[in-house]
Amino acid sequence: MAPRANWKGFLRLSLVTCPVALYPATSESEKISFNQLNRQTGHRIKYLKVDADTGDEVPNEDIVKGYELEKGQYIEVSKEELEEIALESTRTIEIDEFVDRSDIDPRYLIRPYYLRPDGKVGHDAFAVIRETIRELDKVAIGRVVLTNREHIIALEPLDKGLMGTLLRYPYEVRDAQEYFDEIENVKVTKDMLDLARHIVDQKSGSFEPDKFEDQYETALVDLINQKRAGKPITPKERPRGENVVDLMDALRKSVGGAAAETKAPKKGAKKPRKAGAGQKEMLMPIAGKKPAKEAAAKKPTAGARRKSA
Repeated sequence: MAPRANWKGFLRLSLVTCPVALYPATSESEKISFNQLNRQTGHRIKYLKVDADTGDEVPNEDIVKGYELEKGQYIEVSKEELEEIALESTRTIEIDEFVDRSDIDPRYLIRPYYLRPDGKVGHDAFAVIRETIRELDKVAIGRVVLTNREHIIALEPLDKGLMGTLLRYPYEVRDAQEYFDEIENVKVTKDMLDLARHIVDQKSGSFEPDKFEDQYETALVDLINQKRAGKPITPKERPRGENVVDLMDALRKSVGGAAAETKAPKKGAKKPRKAGAGQKEMLMPIAGKKPAKEAAAKKPTAGARRKSA
């Protein structure tokens, strides 16, 4: 079952319009997450919205938005005033132009969404817009309002639907020269480049996301399972970095190392799990754990329930 749409409205190319729904193309919900607890009681921490001066809790209906002009001086803006300046793109993604995919600087990319027809009507118009973009081999640029903010969105065909990628505005992208100006101008010799290219050739392949494993997430799962089973936690020895004294020697050794990795895969290497399989599925029950009904009949005390983090 598809998740609930983040946005519903219309996709329009000139006079061709169709109802569409926008869905997040990625998810963070499968990752391990933690709650904050009171170390003394084991109870979960709760955050309250309080007045910064009086310390009193403020109900949601009394909270308004404010822009800080100076320290402690604000201009209040009401919900109704924000709705008055709402743009047409609140309900419509208007395609403004078509550009080459290579024209979009990767720094402007934010996050991807799936776009599909909403309901049983408008599939023909959606197909016309999708196939027009595909035939031109371009990216359609439009605007969409999400969480009261207007975003630039880049649309391109993906299977039977469209993928929409939110883009940043120029003022959100920092100037690279502020960070790169102090990098020294180093002349790289042909021998060094030849060795480096040889390493790249040995490691070249096609991008297959299934080959990669989130090692930190896996380590979190192992840590939680060990603590659930009451096993001692022993810190692992961290690898030490070494300073490169002779760059040419390091490149030559790297060529040999890359060749060895290509010929013989590492022993005991974990087989990556299928895409979409959640890390939380690996949180296995402890061996000998009582059935749910039996455990519910005999609830432990609050002190016994809590384990130290």
